[in-house]
Amino acid sequence: MADQENKRVTRMAKKRAIEAIASQLQPAKKNRVVLGELSNNAVVSDSEATISDLVKIQKPKCRSKKGKKAVKAVLETQELSADKIDEKSSDPQMCEAYVADVYEYLHNMEIEARRRPMPDYIEKVQKDVTVNMRAILVDWLVEVAEEYKLLSDTLYLTISHIDKFLSTNPLNRQRLQLLGVSSMLIAAKYEEISPPHTEEFCYITDNTYTKQEVVKMEEDVLKALKFEMGNPTVKSFLRRLTVVAQEDLQKPILHMEFLSYYLAELSLLEYSCLKFLPSMVAASVTFLSRFILKPSSHPWNSVLEQLSGYKPSDLKECVEILHDLQSSKRAGNLLAVREKYKQHKFKCVSKLSSPSAIPSSFFDDIRE
Repeated sequence: MADQENKRVTRMAKKRAIEAIASQLQPAKKNRVVLGELSNNAVVSDSEATISDLVKIQKPKCRSKKGKKAVKAVLETQELSADKIDEKSSDPQMCEAYVADVYEYLHNMEIEARRRPMPDYIEKVQKDVTVNMRAILVDWLVEVAEEYKLLSDTLYLTISHIDKFLSTNPLNRQRLQLLGVSSMLIAAKYEEISPPHTEEFCYITDNTYTKQEVVKMEEDVLKALKFEMGNPTVKSFLRRLTVVAQEDLQKPILHMEFLSYYLAELSLLEYSCLKFLPSMVAASVTFLSRFILKPSSHPWNSVLEQLSGYKPSDLKECVEILHDLQSSKRAGNLLAVREKYKQHKFKCVSKLSSPSAIPSSFFDDIRE
């Protein structure tokens, strides 16, 4: 009898242990979002629901990718001499033997008409989608990318796919969120090692769309892209520029890097930035980042001019738009990017302030 009782207690203990492990492995429930009827106004007013009301995605605990992220951080934040930008033997990811050729190829690629969205497609092509709806969608996708711990390259490529699709295909507003998740699915498959499954993108929209609808939209987007899924983005050019840009700054190296990434993601919200080449936006982001961190010094120099191919006067319009975004004069109610970069892991760079105006002399061309 004693042996039987001991066996029964052992079985019960094992059962409890298994149940405890199973409960720990149970995935946390995510708050799902339906964008639904988006405002038809070009500007979001204070009386309307802000994006934080429309989009409430529960942030999961960090996945165990610390090793990969640590390696990437080391590779991307090494302090290197500006006059040796093409001699990065310590950073194999920068392809020091042919980095100049790589960026010449990217510059040539970005100016190809077939790779560029129409800068005025909302006025000329779309009848039911507005500038405000696009901004709300982009803001929501920033949160989705954070939810699934996607690379920033995936986010940039997603917005690129959306803009190129909308440049040639009129879309009903009820299908705009479907276009967003389908474009992110394509970009994730292209950039990520382990992209989210189609069902997860259905779930994050509160199952507003079926798996079949997502796959069909994915097919339509791929056809619109002519299956050319790779494209140079702002992030492509920032990788190189930020190395030189932080050479003479006193702030810790990561402040410059994260501030650049913050301003670059803010540019995704702004429809008027579509008229600028990705390399110009990257150069403008670098210009403004240096101004914010060191407002008394000229933010541009001959090395950056030679590296980017842009003079200060070329950047004036784009820099002023970015400055308005950073100071919340534009897209002030769209909070996802601002909240993302308030985190300590990004050095709280969205809390940094800058002078209300940039001296006009800073846009004068540099004389040798």
